[in-house]
Amino acid sequence: MSFFQEYTREIIATAILGILLIVFRIGATKMVRRYAASNHNLEHRTNLIIKYLHLFIHILVIIALIVIWGVQTKDIFIALSSITTVVGVAMFAQWSILSNITSGVILFFSFPFKIGDVIKIHDKDFPIEAEIEDIGAFHVFLNTHEGEKIIYPNTLLLQKGISIIKNHFDDKEFMD
Repeated sequence: MSFFQEYTREIIATAILGILLIVFRIGATKMVRRYAASNHNLEHRTNLIIKYLHLFIHILVIIALIVIWGVQTKDIFIALSSITTVVGVAMFAQWSILSNITSGVILFFSFPFKIGDVIKIHDKDFPIEAEIEDIGAFHVFLNTHEGEKIIYPNTLLLQKGISIIKNHFDDKEFMD
């Protein structure tokens, strides 16, 4: 028997999965761009979230391909547990990187402040009042009234209380 006759179902399922991959990537990209446009988010932040979603979709497709091509469940669990162990040990040492990326995604979708807002971070030891210059994958870039540049981790931004201050840095003269 030829290869194509023996594995017809797997080949058809793989082709359908490839089409679904393209549809899901395009759909996810359009949904994130629509959300970003409605909330006036910057392009590079939108592209970062799209990359995260594409990575997640590709992981799901790889798992589906493994199932379609009949890899034994026992072998999948052994491989996944080995990979998870190695990644877990590596990520335990670098947990802050993963938590900052996760915090960056949360900041993209749910927080009320945006680039250009002046915020006050309520930290008992080191309170900060600054304008948000950029929100990256790992850090928020702040600029104080004195011109000091501060790079603040995303995870700390989620953990601290924050006030949004309107037009605080505008120099205004008051007359009696």
